[in-house]
Amino acid sequence: MELELSVDRSSPVPLYFQLSQQLEAAIEHGALTPGSLLGNEIELAARLGLSRPTVRQAIQSLVDKGLLVRRRGVGTQVVHSQVKRPLELSSLYDDLESAGQRPATSVLVNTVVPASAEVAAALGVSEGSDVHRIERLRLAHGEPMAHLCNFLPPGLLDLDTEQLEATGLYRLMRAAGITLHSARQTIGARAATAAEADRLAEKEGAPLLTMQRVTFDDTGRAVEYGTHTYRPSRYSFEFQLLVRS
Repeated sequence: MELELSVDRSSPVPLYFQLSQQLEAAIEHGALTPGSLLGNEIELAARLGLSRPTVRQAIQSLVDKGLLVRRRGVGTQVVHSQVKRPLELSSLYDDLESAGQRPATSVLVNTVVPASAEVAAALGVSEGSDVHRIERLRLAHGEPMAHLCNFLPPGLLDLDTEQLEATGLYRLMRAAGITLHSARQTIGARAATAAEADRLAEKEGAPLLTMQRVTFDDTGRAVEYGTHTYRPSRYSFEFQLLVRS
């Protein structure tokens, strides 16, 4: 099916940007699926009445975002869409599913450990007391997207490895009758260590998004502390800012 693309020459928005936005929307909404080929630059330019440099600039902006890749002898191919995560209390699994990203999970660690000072402070438990630690690698379309490390108070729910690989942690918590109410979250960035780079298919020293979150139930009890790393080429956080009156 041919994409419906158009540009408005009376708009102050640059033509290349209009085209790149339409192509990005088509990728995000699944009209252009991973692996599909984008039309020839010459044909696209002729069809829209644009110059080749304008079309090339639009495509390059999506290559730079990691949504498209140019392959010699193949053409310009859709890689994947970037997941834009709204700043609300949702799980990565749910965000990926709603974005049509076919999430998969590999559980790396599922055990009980003594709480470090950091974990104890986050969960409101004694340092050295037992807490549940799970580490997971979250994938989308078969590619690693994030490394998730979560700590939970003991006895909160049964953390079965098979279930953790089949669905999201928050879904399991809700199914166990835990009402998730609010969270305190910090977002940052840093360079990937050798181990992180290997896990996430990045180069050592590549930038990674980081997120730390403490989640509370409706009684105010801390029920989860997470410290996660994300590939920025595959993932971003989306903010809505309001003017304070």
